[in-house]
Parts: sequence; structure tokens; C-alpha cells
Amino acid sequence: MAVSAAAKLDVQALRADFPILGRPMHGKPLAYLDSSNSSHKPCQVLDAEREFYETSYANVHRAVYELGERATAGYEGAREKVKTFVNAESTREVVFTRGATEALNLVAYAWGLENLGPGDLVVVTELEHHSNFVPWQYIANRTGAAFAAIPADENGELALDALDELAGQGQVKVVAVGYVNNSLGTVNPLERITAWAREQGAITVVDACQAAPHRRLDVQALGVDFLAFTGHKMCAPTGIGVLWGRAEHFERMQPFQLGGEMIRTVSIERTTWNEIPHKFEAGTPPFAQAVGLGSAIDYLDGIGLEVIEAHEHELVEYALGRMSEIPGIRIFGPPAERRGGIVSFDVEGVHPHDVAQILGWEGVAVRAGHHCTQPLMRALGVPATTRASFYLYTLPEEIDRLVEGLHKVRKTFA
Repeated sequence: MAVSAAAKLDVQALRADFPILGRPMHGKPLAYLDSSNSSHKPCQVLDAEREFYETSYANVHRAVYELGERATAGYEGAREKVKTFVNAESTREVVFTRGATEALNLVAYAWGLENLGPGDLVVVTELEHHSNFVPWQYIANRTGAAFAAIPADENGELALDALDELAGQGQVKVVAVGYVNNSLGTVNPLERITAWAREQGAITVVDACQAAPHRRLDVQALGVDFLAFTGHKMCAPTGIGVLWGRAEHFERMQPFQLGGEMIRTVSIERTTWNEIPHKFEAGTPPFAQAVGLGSAIDYLDGIGLEVIEAHEHELVEYALGRMSEIPGIRIFGPPAERRGGIVSFDVEGVHPHDVAQILGWEGVAVRAGHHCTQPLMRALGVPATTRASFYLYTLPEEIDRLVEGLHKVRKTFA
């Protein structure tokens, strides 16, 4: 993980921006170690969305009075911020959705149904979140295309030596891959996978939900075709997602949903579609949430994605070191230099839900389960794990409290 740690994050000062972090849990200070699930929201984002509702709320693109014009300016201004955030060539390539799951389904349906058929191969990975796995499995079954996965090795990293064998199973048309795995934090070698996909004549569809909050995104440098992420994991409100895609793909794709702003003309004989990106934004869009997303982008840019990434890397190194001292703990995933701010683990003889519940009583919030990655859990030989995940507001002392809680777990179940 090539990160400059020259600039240090003033975590204590940043925590003052997050009111919820000052609220106790079970009478103890909250140590929120579940940001991969959903992040908390700073006052700056909460204030921006509240101000929008109080001063500028009206439906977008549909009114010529001042409130409508202000609302539309806020919505399209957020699109401009996303364009810069991912280094897109044009705002025409930025589609707002209700979340990353909708964004990935949009590609699977609108691109997949038109371009896949017998003899074609859809490639996913064993590391994929279900949202970038199941839609492609479903569309492959509907179109008669074959479906295969790049396997994960014992370290939770992709076994890329399997690529040549996969290429022999059919004409590779789609490669669906996550940038950073949500269960283990594995940072996938996206440039290498994208280059292989191009050699096969395939498109690359990237789930960037665990990357966008933590590292700089550059869709042009990455060479991908579609990239999706969600707002609620990066300090923005729920109910807002982003699909970036190459304009030439969007132009050729059919709509995913019908009605509202995505329509240009309607008659008894035929209906025509609006221009991109509006062709893919049916109904009333999540425009207030988009304003919140724009504010969250401002907040993260003001701190610096590189500084956030460096901070999380230090936390992961510290956590791996501290947790390795605990007997009976099995840690999953690659070394610190090839993982994001996530540590998944198993406590010998204790179910992950029991681990999470006892930690919760200690004020330490973690996630337990299969994390919407059941194929990966099967590859690891476990039904579930306990996961601690870090963000810009995480303190090393909270990792110490995690370790203390795990000692209590072992003592309770000894």
C-alpha cells in the first residue's frame, strides 16, 4: 500500500465532528469498529442536508421557480463533485442511484441482457460482495452465458494464475471485481485484472464501496468500464449511490427503470429516452441525499484521502500486532500492506455472534456474520467471522479495547 504518512490525521479533533461518537453504549464509551458496514456522519454533512431541506427543497429539473432552480443546482452540483472525485471525463458519465446494489444491478440488466448469450463467459471473484456476484449469476442464467469465479487462496487473495484456465471456458464478456474486499480488506490488483479483461475483449465492472471512502479513485487511470460506490459508507446519507460508466456504454444501453426524468417524449405509438445520465435516473431521484453526498466529498477532500488511507494502514498494522498476541485467535486475510482498514477473525470455540455480543456489552461495536460474501466464507472454511473495521475517526485506544474485550470473550467461554 503505497501511502505517504507525512501528514498525520488529528483524530481527536475530527471526532468532534461526529456527535454520535460521544454517546455511550451500555454505559461505556462507544468504540465504533463497524465503518465497513456503514460510516457515521459529520456535522458538516448533517448541516448541509438539513439546510437544503430548510432553504432549497423542491423537486429537481421540473420547476422554473427559485426553489426548483436552487434544488436542481444543488443536485447537479453534487454530480460535478462526483465527476472530480473519480476523475471522470464528463458529468454525463455519472449516474445517481439509490445505492451501489441498484447501480450494479443496473449494469447487469441494462448491459448484460443485451450483450450476453450462449458461448459467453461472465467472470466474478470468490471475494465478491453478493451485490456484484448474484446479479451476474442471475443474468448469466437468463441469457445462457457461462458463469465462473476467480478463486481465492488461503490468504484471501485472488489466485490470478487461474485466469488462463478461465479464458478457455468461453468468450469472456464481463469481469466483475471488487476493488477492496469488504470481509477481509484485501486490496485486489485492479490494474492487472482490468488489463486481462481488455485482452479478452471484456468489460470490467468494479464494486468500489470499500475503496471510495478510504483511497483516491481515478477511473481513467484504472481503465475500468463501470464503477459503483455508495454514499453511506463515506460519511454521506443513506439512499444515495453512484454508477460511473463510460459514455459509449451508456449510450448503447437500454434503460433499467422507466418513468419520470428518463423520458424525453411519450405518445401512443412510442416513447423516447432522455440523454445520459438522465436516461438512467427514473422517477424522483435522491436529490437531497446527493447534496449530502456532495458535502461528504468536500469533507473527505478537505482531510485528504491519502491521509485517511495512511491512518487506516497504521491502525491495521497495530491491530494485527495486538490481536496476534491473543491465544486462540485466527486472523483472516493478507498482510497489512495489501489490505484496507478491515480485520476479520475467529475466536476458537466461540461463535462470531457471541463474540460480537460480548464486545457490544463492552461498548465495542463490530460485525459478525458472512458479510454478504458466502462464497468467500466457504473458501475460508468457516460459516462466518467477526469483523472490525476502521475509519478516519478510529483511535488506537479503541483497538486496545477490542483486544481487552476479546480476552473477556475467551475467559467467558473458557
